[in-house]
Amino acid sequence: MDADPTILSIATSVPPHRLLQGDVEMMAPELFDQRRSNIERLMPVFQNAGISQRFSCVPLDWYREPHGWQERNQLYIDHAVDLLERAASEALMKAGRQAKDIAAIVVASTTGIATPSLDALILNRLNLPSHVQRLPIFGLGCGGGVVGLGHAATLARLQTEGDVLFLAVELCGLTFRQGDMSNSNIIAAALFGDGAAAMVLGRPGSRGPRLGPAGLHTWPDSLDVMGWNVCDDGLGVIFSRDIPTIVRQELAAAIAGFLAHHKLERSDLDGFICHPGGMKVLDALEDCLDLPRGNLAAAREILREYGNMSAVTVLFVLQRMLAGGLSGRYLMSALGPGFTAAFQLIEA
Repeated sequence: MDADPTILSIATSVPPHRLLQGDVEMMAPELFDQRRSNIERLMPVFQNAGISQRFSCVPLDWYREPHGWQERNQLYIDHAVDLLERAASEALMKAGRQAKDIAAIVVASTTGIATPSLDALILNRLNLPSHVQRLPIFGLGCGGGVVGLGHAATLARLQTEGDVLFLAVELCGLTFRQGDMSNSNIIAAALFGDGAAAMVLGRPGSRGPRLGPAGLHTWPDSLDVMGWNVCDDGLGVIFSRDIPTIVRQELAAAIAGFLAHHKLERSDLDGFICHPGGMKVLDALEDCLDLPRGNLAAAREILREYGNMSAVTVLFVLQRMLAGGLSGRYLMSALGPGFTAAFQLIEA
């Protein structure tokens, strides 16, 4: 374990516009053509989503009008950098580190495109060293928080001097497209929120919760389960209704395979840190893990208070559980496009 990197700090940030679920529900019939969509049949999803509020980088009225890809992406860049700066500054302060102490930066995000990448855009904001190693990660969706943390931990494991800054930001709300009448877009309107998270990882020998092995399981022929369609007016969400079924029927075997690879069993775990994709997915997770309903309490709390922030959400869950006195060996997990399950072992 002394060879493992550690979590020195974690911090989060959200944009200023708080969207109450009731207000979003009231607006939904205006946004979806009742003749071309299933909005009337799907309206219960707003109450059944387990969400009381979410945060958005744009006010609720912004969603009433159509917006093009260029406008959306510029909003993504501007707000993503602001949120990352806030979260990263707080994480550095909590860790007792300065910008000069950072040897590498990893940034995970999939809700917009930036070239130069977000890690380059945040470089001067944080006054990071000009020689800092940079790794932008795109396309992992909800799995990006766990996969990105694994890559950041690998970099931290290799450091002889300096620590690693891991950042994740998602502005899921900007992907809502007024002209998209698909069921997936309606469900996304009931689920998605915006947020960012930052972690400072210490190299081996530092104190704090330890980051053990990470891994992935990608199901064959599953590219249509989750992802984005790139459209003229933005990113169109892809959600398969089969996700809860896949979780119930197949995730336990994937977890067992990952643990066996590292000579572990379920009985060696003290608990789970899970990405809350939605209420149905949380129920399916508890079923496949043989947990009592409501056992993934922190995940349900974060979903209720912040919605689904894609890659960022599981990092909010981790922060909540660490603040609650996390102790023992935990498996962190999230599901993302591919269709992929991402795993990270954490020992506190």
